[in-house]
Amino acid sequence: MLNIRPFVKGQDEETFVRVFNACFADYDDIRCMTLEEMKKTQEAPSYSSEGVFIAEWNREHAGMVDAYIDKQRDDRKGFIQSLSILPDHRRKGIAERLVEKALESLRRRGMRSVEAWAQSDREGCTHIYESFGFTQARITSMMKRNLESIPCNIGENMKVAMKEMRTKEDADVELLNRLDNEAFKEHNNFRPRTIEETKYALFEMPWFTRQAWFFAELNNQTIGYTGAVVDEGLNKEKNLKWGMVADIGVLKPYRRQGVGTRLMLQSIQTLKDMGMEEALLYVDEMNPTKAIKLYEKLGFRVTTKNIIYQLQLN
Repeated sequence: MLNIRPFVKGQDEETFVRVFNACFADYDDIRCMTLEEMKKTQEAPSYSSEGVFIAEWNREHAGMVDAYIDKQRDDRKGFIQSLSILPDHRRKGIAERLVEKALESLRRRGMRSVEAWAQSDREGCTHIYESFGFTQARITSMMKRNLESIPCNIGENMKVAMKEMRTKEDADVELLNRLDNEAFKEHNNFRPRTIEETKYALFEMPWFTRQAWFFAELNNQTIGYTGAVVDEGLNKEKNLKWGMVADIGVLKPYRRQGVGTRLMLQSIQTLKDMGMEEALLYVDEMNPTKAIKLYEKLGFRVTTKNIIYQLQLN
C-alpha cells in the first residue's frame, strides 16, 4: 500500500508543489508556491534533491520529506525539512515511515546528528519527532509589531549614519556578504555564506520581490547592516500588508552601543514607507547577542514558536 521513492528532478516538481501547498497553506507566514518558484529554488547554490522522498499510498501521492545535507558545512549534521502529509492520508503511519527513510538516508551519507523543526502548536508533528528520540534544543520565534507609529529616542545611536546599499554595485554585495559572515559567526548552525548565495538571496530568490538594504557607518567604518523585504505574493494571498526585517547584524566591537536599535528603526520605517502595516521577524531565543530583548524594546511580540529538535545518529 505504501511506497516511498526518491524525488525525480524534472518529473516530481508538480507533486512537491501540490503537497507543500496543501500542507502549509494554513501557516500564517507561508504562502502557496508556484511551479515556477519551485523550479527557481532548484537554482539556489545550496539546493539538492538527493534526500527528497515522495510517499505514495495506493499509487496516490500522499506526502514527502527532505533529508537535507548542506555540503558547505564542516560538521556532519543533516536536516529533516518539508515533512508533509496530505490531509486525507494522515494517521496512517506515513509520517513515521518518511522520518525513518530520512534518518536512514542521512546515516547512509555519513551524518552523525540531525536537526528538525516543528511549530509548537502542531502536536502531531512534535509527537512524531519525540517518538524517534528527538529532544528540544532551541526555540525560535516569529515576532510582529504594528507599524502605525515608529518610536524614536529609545537608545538609538544618532552618530551612526545609514547608507542604502547599491545592489547593482559588486563592492556593496561583497560588503554585505562579509558583514553577514562576520556578524553571525558565533551563532548556532553558522557556516560562511558564499558570495553566490548572497547574490541568489538578493536577485534570484522568488519570494522577496521588494527589498531594501542598509549599511550602518560610524567614523568612516561600516559596522552593521539590515534588510527590509516584502513578499507581495503572501500579502495578496492572505490579504495582508506585512513586511519583514529579513536580517540585521552588528559587528561584535560595536554591540551594546545603540547600533542595532538604529538599524531596526531604519528597517521598520522603510517597511512603513513601503505601505506595510505590520513588520515581522524571526529570532532564535538562544541568540548569543540576546537580540530578542532589542526586538521587545522596539515593540515586537512573539506570535508563534518553533521547536528545534536534535537527534544523535549512531
